[in-house]
Amino acid sequence: MTINRVTQGMMMDRSYLSLQTGLSRLAKTQEQLSTGRILNRPSDSPTGTTAAMRMRASLADETQYSRNAEDGLGRLGQADLTLSSMLDQVRRVNELAMRSVNTLNQNPAAREALAAEIDQLREGLIDGANATYLGRPVFGGIVNGSAAYDTSGAFVGVQGDVQRTIGKGVRVSVNVDGPEAFGPDGANLFDTLKDLAASVRAGTTTTTQTGMASLDTARNRMTSALAEIGSRTNRLERAAQSAKDSVLDLTSSLSEIENVDLARATMDLKMQEVAYQAALASTARLVQPSLADFLR
Repeated sequence: MTINRVTQGMMMDRSYLSLQTGLSRLAKTQEQLSTGRILNRPSDSPTGTTAAMRMRASLADETQYSRNAEDGLGRLGQADLTLSSMLDQVRRVNELAMRSVNTLNQNPAAREALAAEIDQLREGLIDGANATYLGRPVFGGIVNGSAAYDTSGAFVGVQGDVQRTIGKGVRVSVNVDGPEAFGPDGANLFDTLKDLAASVRAGTTTTTQTGMASLDTARNRMTSALAEIGSRTNRLERAAQSAKDSVLDLTSSLSEIENVDLARATMDLKMQEVAYQAALASTARLVQPSLADFLR
């Protein structure tokens, strides 16, 4: 039977090692309470750090998707508001044209007043077609300028899709090109209104009726564009809500990995304080005996 010899030096070394270990645990818990975080450095938990990094990357992606969707909603909202207002003005033009056709023996002054109002409405519609969002025309496509139409009603934008990424590999157009909403140059809404005002001034009923038919076509085109905006808006709203939900879930999961449970950490700190104080007391009793004590 082998008997291991335990020396005073061995006991002292073990005691100091135990004290140092207890002090390290106490310092770690105290640091967690001070910072409010479990992971203060990668060495605290390599697996937890890896998971946290992946979650943070996903969180950044979802946050950006949410911002993109909100930006798209802003652009489409401006286009929706503008088109709705413009449709009201187009209806007013149609009423004026009908009045000019239905009123028999209308005098030139009355026809001029109707035509002048149509001209004013046309200018207002051109201003509406130049509506902007964050300094960019919503009907100008990918143009760098600040206008989609010039004062004559000609399209000066650049046709193209303004897209936003609202999910992994998912992109949605958030603009409506002017020709798509108002027709091509030469036969667009503003050309129709110009011709209609001229026919009302001249009092030519047949030409006015032809202009009203063209106006109906333009109005239907605007209504179709408005419906397309509505469908895209619904899609963006769903995407924005989905991204916000993902951000909330990821934030909660990340908190569970990184953030400290204050109640539990406080209890651990108290227990480690008691254990460390007990270790100090026992070590103090161990190192009290001297050589003279052993020689008595």
